[in-house]
Amino acid sequence: MEINEYAYKLMELAKDNILIRYRFFDIALAKLKPVSETGVGCFYQKADSFYYDPVYLLRRYMDEEHIAVRAYMHILLHNILIHNFNINKLDKTYWNLAADIAVENIILDMDFASAALSRDEEEKKIIDMLKKNIPVFTADRIYRFFMTIGISEDAKENYESLFAIDRHIFWNTDNEEKQNDKNEIIISKEDWEKISRRIKTEISQFSSNKKFSENISDNIDYALRKRYNYKELLSHFMVVNEEIMLNDDEFDYIYYTYGLNTYGNMPIIEPLEYKEDKRVKDFVISLDTSASCSGDIIKKFLVKTYDILKNEESFFNKINLHIIQCDDRIQMDTKIESKYELDKFINNLRLKGNGATDFEPVFTYVEKLKKENEFTNLKGLIYFTDGYGAFPDIVPDYEVMFAFLYEDLSRPKIPGWALQVVMEDELYEY
Repeated sequence: MEINEYAYKLMELAKDNILIRYRFFDIALAKLKPVSETGVGCFYQKADSFYYDPVYLLRRYMDEEHIAVRAYMHILLHNILIHNFNINKLDKTYWNLAADIAVENIILDMDFASAALSRDEEEKKIIDMLKKNIPVFTADRIYRFFMTIGISEDAKENYESLFAIDRHIFWNTDNEEKQNDKNEIIISKEDWEKISRRIKTEISQFSSNKKFSENISDNIDYALRKRYNYKELLSHFMVVNEEIMLNDDEFDYIYYTYGLNTYGNMPIIEPLEYKEDKRVKDFVISLDTSASCSGDIIKKFLVKTYDILKNEESFFNKINLHIIQCDDRIQMDTKIESKYELDKFINNLRLKGNGATDFEPVFTYVEKLKKENEFTNLKGLIYFTDGYGAFPDIVPDYEVMFAFLYEDLSRPKIPGWALQVVMEDELYEY
């Protein structure tokens, strides 16, 4: 039997082995077909195909008899967790490494003897060390840890040699480029998201391995979380107001010029001096100054908000902004009436608090300000917090947005009347 045939049978056996043990991977396995490609010296995925070099595979098999199953599971999990989509903005080296570590951690939790490798114990030691600093062990959080803390070149090389199974050479190729090859079937991000949701449901029903079930379910939840754009959500806090400015939309230069030419200095239509525009006027920013929120990250949030609002299209010449600092009680309320005052406040930021977290005092205080006619038309309140606090029982009559730094699956769910946005990607721009 020749090399190609041996390698093909090995891959088919690997696929069957996974399917027999984990029936809920059936659709995912059907979407990813193994394809032999001699001379590449690696495993990699392109479109709907899992490419393997038969010579490379058999050489690895001589040292690790479970390499085919491990490679299949590794690449399969990358797809289920949507690792290979939308990564153009990321640092490729750290993202590749974080994604590999995340899927290897899941495979180790599977306790799947047919996928075991000799390096597993060493992998576990490094993963246990990383988990001390990364409680939610997903590719995104591992990546963020590497980008924030950094790792030495020696550690990076060690991690790459230990956790890598496949090469991610086509992860950054967009679908339009892939579709130039008519022989390839494109499986979209949306297709994999549907598969992931089904797998999550079936794992909870049929898997007896609680640790594995919770691990992959958390990773799927994190991969499929809905992402909101903070700039777009901030539009909810706009109010209609009349601003003195030239209204080009309602001004007709043809009639204007005709009047000047015909009657001398008498235009037929004067430009309107007022224009109705959506601008932020009355609103509140509440800062959680409990022990869990650092001054540096609060300042980043304020700067991000300021950068969005300071554009002429979304900011009044005069505003009525209250910046409230609160932990389990109101610590400070700073009234801001201009861009200059907001800029000064951010540059000289001094936080007060460091206690527990309670949201109720802010909403009670805002109601007090409303009764005192402090606001002409309060449109909304933005609450930057870790999310671990008591929500008010009464629904406010203005928009509320909770802005969280990180995605946290264990955080209490916010009330249905509030918006939420995760600021992790907005505040960390590498």
